[in-house]
Formats: sequence, C-alpha cells, structure tokens
Amino acid sequence: MGHRTRGPGAHHEERRAQIADAVLAIAAERGLAAVSQSEVAARAGVSPGRVQHYFPAKQGLIEAAFDRGNALSSARIAAAAERSAAPRDVLTAVLTELIPYDEETRAHMRVRQAFTALALSDEAIAERMRSEYERFHRRVADLLPRNADPAATAVSLTALAEGLAYYVLIGAHPAEAARARVLAAIAEAHPAG
Repeated sequence: MGHRTRGPGAHHEERRAQIADAVLAIAAERGLAAVSQSEVAARAGVSPGRVQHYFPAKQGLIEAAFDRGNALSSARIAAAAERSAAPRDVLTAVLTELIPYDEETRAHMRVRQAFTALALSDEAIAERMRSEYERFHRRVADLLPRNADPAATAVSLTALAEGLAYYVLIGAHPAEAARARVLAAIAEAHPAG
C-alpha cells in the first residue's frame, strides 16, 4: 500500500538519536562520568548489545551525544530567532537562549558545561567545540552593526552569556539578573534605531 518513504537508513538515524538522547538525559542528571553503555541502554529502553552495535566505543557515544545536543540547541535557538527578522531581536533571542530559564534549558546547559569540562582533556570534543563556536560567533557577528568590530563583540557577548549561564546553574547569580545583564550588553553593542 503506497511506496515506502523511509528506509533502513531513517530507522538507523532514529535509533542513533534515541540513544544519543539517553546520553544527554544521563549527563544532565549525573554528568558524563555516569554515562556507560549499560546505563544508556537502560535509559533508551534498548539492549546493551544494541547500544554497542551503534556505538562500539564510549567515545563514539559521547561524540554523537555532543552532536545531537548541538542540533537540538540550534533548533531551539532558530525557533526563538524566527519570531522577528530584525537583527537586534534575533541577537536577543540567540543570546538569551543561552541563559537557563526552565528545566529543559537548565538540563541543556548542564550538559553543555559537562562537555566544556570534557573538552579540556578530550581533543575530539575540543575540536567539535571550536568549530561550533566559530559557527556561532559568525552568526552573532552577522547580526551586529558593522561600525564596531563585530567579530570581537560576538566573542564578548557569547562569553558573557555563557559565563552568566554557568553562574545561574550553580546558583551564584539569579537568572533574571543574568538575562538583564545580557540585554544591557546587547543594547550597548547594538543601539536601537
């Protein structure tokens, strides 16, 4: 009945995503050190053998989860940025999305911090983070006025938002104050009118 639009490749990608989501959930709750093939299998509702089939080594599992987390984050930021086409509004959506404001964004930022710590000792993750930051900084710079130094300003704004996000996560700074600080820095970098 009808022709198949989804082949084994689609199912394979779906299963990989399901397993990567399980890694992200464990990392959000207990950190990346708690990730093992058996823990991930239990969380994903599949057999340990199935996890091993898709990811023979833990490193592949961690890298796939990093890529999946970035894809989910990019989708969330894109959705927030779609509400307005004005560069300053998009800039606001992109940067304030980095400040945890609900359970989902708190979990995402906890995972992001775990990967940041891992990148200090894992060159494969560090390489992924560098290219992710390059892409993100370019995107932020494209939203800034050309009269200043957009590349340097993009790095400063991103570092401010992420640093404050870390403070919010550990309870060193309230989320509302962090958001207000990022909004003030955006206003400075991208005056209205």
